[in-house]
Parts: sequence; C-alpha cells; structure tokens
Amino acid sequence: MKIKYSFRVLLFVAGGSVALSSCSLFGGKGGKPTAQNPGQMSSATGLAYNDEDQGGFMVNPYEGQPDAPNMVFIEGGRAVMGSFEEDVMSYRDNIERTVSVASFYMDETEIANIHWLEYMHYLAKDSSQEAYQAALPDTSVWVGKLAFNDPYVDHYLRYPGFRYFPVVGITWNQASKYAVWRTRAVNIKLAENAGEEYAESDGRIPLESGVVVPAYRLPTEAEWEYAAQALIGTQWLEEMQTHQRIYPWDGHAVRNPYGKQMGFMLANFKRGRGDYAGIAGRLNDGALITSYIYEFPPNDYGLYNMAGNVSEWVQDIYRPTTYQDFDDLNPIRRDGFLDPSAGYNSDADKNPESFTSLITDKARVFKGGSWKDVAYWMSPGTRRFLDQDSATATVGFRCAMIRAGSNY
Repeated sequence: MKIKYSFRVLLFVAGGSVALSSCSLFGGKGGKPTAQNPGQMSSATGLAYNDEDQGGFMVNPYEGQPDAPNMVFIEGGRAVMGSFEEDVMSYRDNIERTVSVASFYMDETEIANIHWLEYMHYLAKDSSQEAYQAALPDTSVWVGKLAFNDPYVDHYLRYPGFRYFPVVGITWNQASKYAVWRTRAVNIKLAENAGEEYAESDGRIPLESGVVVPAYRLPTEAEWEYAAQALIGTQWLEEMQTHQRIYPWDGHAVRNPYGKQMGFMLANFKRGRGDYAGIAGRLNDGALITSYIYEFPPNDYGLYNMAGNVSEWVQDIYRPTTYQDFDDLNPIRRDGFLDPSAGYNSDADKNPESFTSLITDKARVFKGGSWKDVAYWMSPGTRRFLDQDSATATVGFRCAMIRAGSNY
C-alpha cells in the first residue's frame, strides 16, 4: 500500500509574508524531532518518511517500550556493590565498590512451576523431543539418603497446589534457554496484537516495528544486587544516601517491626539448626521448603523474595576478584578476561595430587539466600557459585530486560 504525506503549512507573519512551518514536518517539542514524534520527513536529508516515491523508508509509530509481562521497572543510578554483612566466611570476594547501573526491568517474582510447565507444553508441541527432554527439571534434587523428601520428587513440579511455588532443579543453561523461548513467545503475541507480521520460521519481529520488547535474559550480578538493595527513599541532599541495607529491607532484623505483621518473618529462610519453619501453632515463616512466590512483603522496587525462598542464577561467571577487575558502568564478568581459570587449577594430569579448584569458566554466580540457608546468605552482597550444568532444590531464577532507548 502506498502511503504518501505531502502538505504545506503556511504561517502569516508581520508584513504579510509567509513561511513554511517545520513544526508539523519534524514534530516533537518546539518543532524538534523525537523518538515518539519524528515528524514526516528526515531532519538529515529532507526525504519524506513512509513515501514509496522517495524511497519508502518506513518510520513506524512508537509510544515507548511496550509493557512486558511480570516485569517491574528498576530506575538505574549509582550504588555501592558489596557485602555489608560481616564476612564470616572470609571469602573477601565482594568488597565494596561504587558502580553505576543502567535502568532495566526485572521479574516481579521468581519463575514458578506453572511457568515452567507452560514452557514444556509449548516445547512438546513445537520443538523436538530432544529439546523437550533437555528442558525437564531435575526432580531428583529433592532426594535425600537420610530424609523422606520423596513426595517432593513426584509432586513438587506438577501437583496443582505447587503451581505458584518457584521452579527448582533448573540449571543455568536451562534458565538461559527459557529466557530465549520467552522472548519469542511474548513478541509473537505482541506482534499479533499490533497486527504485525513475523517470520514463521524463527518468530522474529523487526525491532524497527516498535511493538516488540528486548530479550528476556538472566540479570547480571550487578543488576540483581542493585535491585535487591532497592535503595529508594534513602536519599539525602540529592547526592547522598542516609544508610545502606544488610537485607532488602531497612534495619538489622529479619522480623517485621511494623503493624499487624509485627514479629513475622520477612523472608523464607532457615532460622537455625533444624528450624526451617518454627514450632507447630506458631510457624515463624510458614514454609519448611519453598513458599508461594508472593508470600512475603516485596522490597521497595516491588520485587518479591529477593531474599530467601530460592537463590537465583545470574549471568556472571564466578571469580573471587571480580570486584577489583570490574568496569564501573554496568559491570559483568562474561569469561576469564584478566583472570583466567588456569590460574586456579594446577596441572592435575602431570601431578594428580596437586590442588584443583572448582573455579572454571562454567562456574556461574547465584545470589540471595534460600529456604535452606541461614540469614547470612540473604544479604544481597553475598555470592556463591555452581557449575552451569548443575541444579539443586535451592536455586531458581528470574529474568531481566534492558530499558531500550534510555540513557540512564
């Protein structure tokens, strides 16, 4: 279909002369073009947009990044990363340093069993049997030689009562593949709602369409830690913060100090040896294992369970000295740059008795305490690692997404 814009706007000025208004041609504030209102022609060439006679360069309507399901906006800025809890493990692998993190989006909740079952349903319909099998969570993570956790092995993933409990038994690789599938599923739905066509072979909708969202992905460690701290309302004189946070809430305690919920636990964690939920009739967090993904109060960004319930995978590979090698803008460690894994592993082939470290380029960081951890690990600055092909009953994940078109 040919779309052509050709019009002139005349302005009457003093002395009866006329002038062509650039306002309606270039749009925007004060006649300047903007992403949402680029006008009808190029401010660089004068060629008309959406006009086949002048080349047909299409500039689609754009009202900003579309809303993405379950995503909460996290305004970026400066923050101090690192552990504000006493380093009782003496790891010294997350010493305080100042960074800036760009605005992004993060899942309001952990990915739940029902979300993973939905994923497997569509894989069974649209993908190979091999892909479906590769996506199956490892339910054997519940098995304990000296514990009767057998009901969780058979029921935790599929029984309807556990629908909105966080999915576990998921490797870093599986979580990353889920994010790729979710991006495609969401964008196909957005394109259909907007009446846009997409390539059936790969489900790709052009970014230029303005109707798609950027890719879902695992958050970086910096993003996760920044979002968990949620330092909103702590500003003083615009440039200072009145305090940091040991946990994703104010204060030094793990109990709610306010209102009718006073005394109730603020997260699902292990209070002490053998104490996962409290005594019968007065449960302190109400969960022997994982819990409902909306169970506890959200932090100031509106994110649930950034402490406790399950620990969460992030993008970064693990290095104990990441804090000193970092870029201070949107930091991430993708590989062994400046800190190769060879430095942590001696030659085991030539010397079998030599020291071999678990630190490799497949060791991925996970953050936040879980239902099986004591309170220490709920501090956002603490960090642990696990091989990207490993899974446990205590590690789940949530997704993040960039804020496209933002410079902060």
